[in-house]
Amino acid sequence: MYKRWYDVDPTVSLAVSLMRNAHIMTQYDCADLIVQKSKENGLDFSENILTDAFTYVLRRWYDTDQKIAEAFEYLKAMPRELQKEVALEIINLLQEAETHH
Repeated sequence: MYKRWYDVDPTVSLAVSLMRNAHIMTQYDCADLIVQKSKENGLDFSENILTDAFTYVLRRWYDTDQKIAEAFEYLKAMPRELQKEVALEIINLLQEAETHH
């Protein structure tokens, strides 16, 4: 049994941990990418779901920022294949960001 939802897939787990250590502006770029990919694939939450999800407990690192918390709600709701695909794009984005700083 996995402790965290994103540990089910090693690629997603890696993307999340790399994102966690990235600069906040790079995290925002990743968050935008996640939401964009979600919407392109028909996942679009109403504001209510996201607000409800955000108002519960702020105990995970990505809960401290609403934009990132919302992006993770989208990522969590994606089908596994799409999660993995988006995770690879996040990793690429983070690697590009590292080379530009």
